[in-house]
Amino acid sequence: MNTKTQNNNSGKRLVILGGGESGAGTAILGVKEGFEVFVSDKGKIKEKYKSVFEELKIDWEEEQHTEAKILNAEVVMKSPGIPETVSIVKQLVAKGIPVISEIEFAAAFTSAKIIGITGSNGKTTTTKFVHHILKSAGIKAGMAGNVGDSFAKQVAETTPDWFVLELSSFQLDGIKDFRPDISVLTNITPDHLDRYEHKLENYVFSKFRIAENQTEKDFFIYDLDNEIITRWLEKNPVKAQKLPFSLQQKVENGSYIENQNIIVNIKNNQFNMPTTKLGLQGKHNTKNAMAAATVSQLLRIRKETIRESMESFQGVEHRLEKVLKINNVQYINDSKATNVNATFYALESMESETIWIVGGVDKGNVYDDLLPLVNEKVKAIICLGVDNQKLMQNFGNCVDTMVETQSMKEAVRMAYSLAEKGNSVLLSPACASFDLFENYEDRGRQFKEAVRNL
Repeated sequence: MNTKTQNNNSGKRLVILGGGESGAGTAILGVKEGFEVFVSDKGKIKEKYKSVFEELKIDWEEEQHTEAKILNAEVVMKSPGIPETVSIVKQLVAKGIPVISEIEFAAAFTSAKIIGITGSNGKTTTTKFVHHILKSAGIKAGMAGNVGDSFAKQVAETTPDWFVLELSSFQLDGIKDFRPDISVLTNITPDHLDRYEHKLENYVFSKFRIAENQTEKDFFIYDLDNEIITRWLEKNPVKAQKLPFSLQQKVENGSYIENQNIIVNIKNNQFNMPTTKLGLQGKHNTKNAMAAATVSQLLRIRKETIRESMESFQGVEHRLEKVLKINNVQYINDSKATNVNATFYALESMESETIWIVGGVDKGNVYDDLLPLVNEKVKAIICLGVDNQKLMQNFGNCVDTMVETQSMKEAVRMAYSLAEKGNSVLLSPACASFDLFENYEDRGRQFKEAVRNL
């Protein structure tokens, strides 16, 4: 458990790199805890965050990093979007100034217990799932990290008993003492390798940092079916008590499937529920549900409450979200699929002939795993990106129709003209969105708007 830091921070210089959600939240908490705060952003800062800095009466700058104002910091909070390789960060590290993430900074100022959730896919759904169950059980719980208001802002303004945190590998890269009471690792597939020298082991190491400070009193929940995870654990044991979940094998402590029932067993205390009753269907969602149910069992939440919560949970915007049915064609928004593995789950869950909208900024994708699914389920491919060459090379022989488009409106109109009764139109890009959109949310909203305007 994280205990509130007792040392006096009055007048200590806190420099915040990045004036977005985590930067603004850290500024609020920093001022509250007596730090002298300075915010610096290489890009433009959104008006809503500028007004926060003005209200706090702190010094800030945009479109530049003034070295003299940064290199005199006693501690630096770096936003997750800024790579460690940028010049100013390298200079700070060379001077021995601690560069930490918002998660590390804020955890020191809360006495709430923490559930930390990471993974290449499923972390948002699992985070919202766990939070939904805790709320239904009447537990005072905050949800932060990659979702909702920033963790630091919530630490400054609220006092929950538990925090459920969705953590990216970038946020975990900036921790030193951060220690969740319960950690969840949903899965690991190659992603963001451009930030990890294109080495999978660097990325895996980052994900496992979620458990590095855990002790024998803590719990580590993970996907036993994921080879990357199990191979890593063989060589790098974790101290926390391990609670695996698996679709393929029975486990003594943890969660497994038997006769289409989810079974969670922790020290002979058993919970079960038919998979058919889950509000979210699909193998990957069953795993997310198993992880959430394992957390809930650890917290000794009433079994009836867990069952009801798992039946009522409806998932996450931009993740296999059914938008509309037009002329008996189902349009599905899976914009959150920013890597190949997420798109694999999406295609696997398709039960009708599919027109697949794909493309964006490729993070070193290998598309081989998708080929059997594309051959089986996809009748046409619509590329949506600035550079679609790799997609054309990989899938050109799989389908009769493959077209390139440069806007969401154009992609959706093309899908509409190609779709026949009973088909599905699936936006599942397998790529980042930054070439044509602000982020995956913007991409998903543009898709939904284009569908509604058909």
